[in-house]
Amino acid sequence: MLKHPVFLTLRRTFCAAHRLYSDALSPEDNQKIFNKCAHPHGHGHNYVVHVSLRGEPDPTTGMIMNVSILKELLETHVFSDFDHRHLNIDVHEFQAGLLPTVENIAIVIWNRLYPHLPEYLYAIKVEETESISALYYGPES
Repeated sequence: MLKHPVFLTLRRTFCAAHRLYSDALSPEDNQKIFNKCAHPHGHGHNYVVHVSLRGEPDPTTGMIMNVSILKELLETHVFSDFDHRHLNIDVHEFQAGLLPTVENIAIVIWNRLYPHLPEYLYAIKVEETESISALYYGPES
């Protein structure tokens, strides 16, 4: 347990399209549940991602982690696949049928970053719109 944890959050944005449509549901049920999000060609969002770390600042640098390193990890392991893409088509985790809901996007981002930040990663928040977001603390929290 950390004696005096500090929480550091990096906020970044990406643009992507997605479609919410489940093959396990009828076309009518998909339309009823997902409404305009079930449009055959998808639709887009300007997502906002918050990556929160927890740790104690290094006594020499005063930082939990150099933010430049965190930015690079997010770019390399998430945004290089997500930004200006169609999530259902271009992102491995969603190609197999996992629906790219804001909740699942948060989980996928966690799963991609956690191996690189196991002692630091605290939470992932993804904002899909001004009024819709998901906050995921991961299975380790």
